Amino acid sequence: MSIKSMMRELKEMKDGIGNISKRGGERKLWRSRTRSHVVPDQPPAESECVEQCPWANLPPELLLDIIHRVEESETAWPARAAVVFCAAVCRSWREITKEIVKTPEQCGRLTFPISLKQPGPRESPIQCYIRRDRATSTYLLFYGLVPSEGESDKLLLAARKVRRATCTDFIISLAADDFARASYSYVGKLRSNFLGTKFTVYDSQPPCDSMIPSTTHRRFHSKQVSPRLPACNYSIGTIAYELNVLRTRGPRRMHCILHSIPVSAIQEGGTAPTPLALPQSFDEQLSPLPSSKGKGPLIETGSPSLAVTPLFSLGSGDPLTLKNKAPRWHEQLQCWCLNFRGRVTVASVKNFQLVAAVEPAHNVSPEEQEKVILQFGKIGKDIFTMDYQYPLSAFQAFAICLSSFDTKPACE
Repeated sequence: MSIKSMMRELKEMKDGIGNISKRGGERKLWRSRTRSHVVPDQPPAESECVEQCPWANLPPELLLDIIHRVEESETAWPARAAVVFCAAVCRSWREITKEIVKTPEQCGRLTFPISLKQPGPRESPIQCYIRRDRATSTYLLFYGLVPSEGESDKLLLAARKVRRATCTDFIISLAADDFARASYSYVGKLRSNFLGTKFTVYDSQPPCDSMIPSTTHRRFHSKQVSPRLPACNYSIGTIAYELNVLRTRGPRRMHCILHSIPVSAIQEGGTAPTPLALPQSFDEQLSPLPSSKGKGPLIETGSPSLAVTPLFSLGSGDPLTLKNKAPRWHEQLQCWCLNFRGRVTVASVKNFQLVAAVEPAHNVSPEEQEKVILQFGKIGKDIFTMDYQYPLSAFQAFAICLSSFDTKPACE
């Protein structure tokens, strides 16, 4: 049987699983995850007919060879959905697929939802674009260079802007139509202060397995949802825009402090924290682990008025700090310019490039100091490009870019 016919049959089986799941209690979960990204980490229960089908009883050596071939042949979306179909067949297929598929840092590709929480590649950035909808105050992150004609690009993340009395929230989700915090689609949020000059990035899960909340504050009441849902918000970074008191001309100046990434990640031989799975339940996050000393990211409840609680830190060392790359003034054009390498075509105060802000004592090479870790800019009406690479993840990069959309009259 050819690979194409095999993928066709796997797709039919996957559709069958989806139809079965609609009759169960997880109908909304399956539909929202399949539309937004890939197979959910909380899959619907496989039917007995699927588990007993010949596909589930293939010899491990043959199964390993099949999934290896699919992984190597389908490297771009939407064709890469074949890898997801393999993971949706049954439990044995899913486990082998997860072993074969590498992280974005290793292969430079996005496959499963957890890929959005893992660091990007080191050598070349992952190129995406953001589409803004002013009418609904939503922002959609797609995988691709520019919008395609058929609008069939892969949706990675979605955010909705919610204005409150004292702050503004950007709720980030895996689905474009589900922004409920009690949903499996919820992955985090971005919150600003009253002036829109300082932002805090909250993640729905600890940035690494060793981070455990010191209290059990939750985003919502425990009786409202299933206990399998992640129940906390963890502060993983802050974004600050400098005030422009003198109203001088120039781009916005910003600093990002990423508490979940140590500065050692960009040193020679350094590594960034890489989560391996989305949170399964709150009880799993509270499993006993050795504690460490020092301050770290914060845990936050759903109410803006509730105080945050410190967490255990990633370890010794300073957090990674990013700053916007200083532009140069172009005399002929009479404007500030940055080399976006063709990825930005419209002048905007929102355009920026972020590089590492390090001290001599950090022993970071000059090449790493000049490397653009995150690039964001305008290419058309309500269309923006976002290119990120190691040590940022797609979720972290998207949250930083969302801060640029909030109104900042004191910074311009």
